[in-house]
Amino acid sequence: MIFEEPRFSPGGDRYLLIEFGDEMNLELNFLGQALAAAIEEQQPAGIIETAPCFASTLVHYEPEILGYADAVALLSELLASLGPSADIELNSRLFYIPAVYLDPWTRECVQDYTAKINADKQPDPDYVAELNGLNDAAHLARVHSGTEYWVASLGFWPGLPFMMPLDPRCKLTAPKYNPPRTWTPKGAIGMGGASTAIYPEQLPGGYQIFARTPVPIWDADKRFPVFENSICLFQPGDRVKFVPCSVDEFEHYEAQVAAGTYVYNLVEYQKFSVKHYQAWVQSLDFDQTF
Repeated sequence: MIFEEPRFSPGGDRYLLIEFGDEMNLELNFLGQALAAAIEEQQPAGIIETAPCFASTLVHYEPEILGYADAVALLSELLASLGPSADIELNSRLFYIPAVYLDPWTRECVQDYTAKINADKQPDPDYVAELNGLNDAAHLARVHSGTEYWVASLGFWPGLPFMMPLDPRCKLTAPKYNPPRTWTPKGAIGMGGASTAIYPEQLPGGYQIFARTPVPIWDADKRFPVFENSICLFQPGDRVKFVPCSVDEFEHYEAQVAAGTYVYNLVEYQKFSVKHYQAWVQSLDFDQTF
C-alpha cells in the first residue's frame, strides 16, 4: 500500500523514520531518494545524513540544533517542495558488472548447505526458475541479466546494494533461506523477495544465489580510482547492468583486480527522469519474452 501522506516516527533519540508505503515500489524509492538529494543540496541546519531504503528514508538529525517536531515540519516542507513524483529527476550512474551465471562457486556453496543443513534444498537457480514460471535455470539467467537494476539502498555490510529491476518484465521473486547459510562466496549475486544483491565479502546469507562477479564493490584501501570518494562502489540511485561472462573471462578480470589494473566500466552521472521512465514502461510489450 502507498500511504496518502508520509508517516513520521522516531527512530531513536536522534533519528527520524519517514515511511512512504509498505510495499517494494520503485515510485516510493524515487521519492525517498529525491528527499535525500534535496537535503544534500540544501544542507538544512541540524540534518546530518540520510539513508534511503525501499519505501522509507531514515534521517539522522542533531537534537540540540533541531528538535523532533521541528525536524518533522522541516522534512514535510521539503517533501511538499518536490512536487509530483513524475517531475523527479535524480543523478544516476550506470555500472556494467561482469557476472558468471550458473557458476561453479555458488553451486558449491549450495551443495555444501544441502549436505550440512538442509538435504531437501533444491538448487537455487532451479528453485527460482520454477517459482517464477520460467523454463529452466538458463531462462533465469536470461531474464535476470535482461534489465538494469536500480540501487534502492545500501546495507547490511559496507557496499552491499539492494537493487530492483527497472524493466518490470524482469521482476522475479523468491523467499530467503530458512535457516540461512553460514557462508556465501564473495561476489555472489542473488535475490530475496524481489530484491537483487551482491555479497561484498564471504558472509552468511539467505538470498537465493545463482551468479558471481569478480569485481570488488567495496574497497577500504581505495586501490581503484572509482573509490576515491567512498569505500563503497555504489550509491543509492545508481544503476547496475549485469553482463554475462564465462568462467575464463571471470578469471581474467579476477587477475586484473589482483594486479590493480582492472578498469570499471561505468557511465558517469546522468539525469534519471521519472517521467521518462514511466513513459518507457508504458510503451513496453509485456508479451515479449526473454
